[in-house]
Amino acid sequence: MSRKQKKWSADVTGHSDALDLEEHVFEKDDPKEIAASLKRSAERSDRRKARPFRSAMSMLTFYINRAGKNLPADRKKVLEDAKDELRRVFGRSPGD
Repeated sequence: MSRKQKKWSADVTGHSDALDLEEHVFEKDDPKEIAASLKRSAERSDRRKARPFRSAMSMLTFYINRAGKNLPADRKKVLEDAKDELRRVFGRSPGD
């Protein structure tokens, strides 16, 4: 399997057809900064097919799932907290 085939998820994250993400957004240490960045990206996009909240949450979930077992527990905690923060900044309840 070529390197390109192995790194398709990185390509999706970096070159999404739905969102133009800020560089290194998933490397930030503050869940509030991650959520705010994803919200800005989703609201600015004119290519997304879903509403801003769903697009932002989908990208965050995609990143977490693709990182899988390689994601350290502390990094996963920050990203999971960013999901909660994303719900908050969009005025959603925890079950949304």
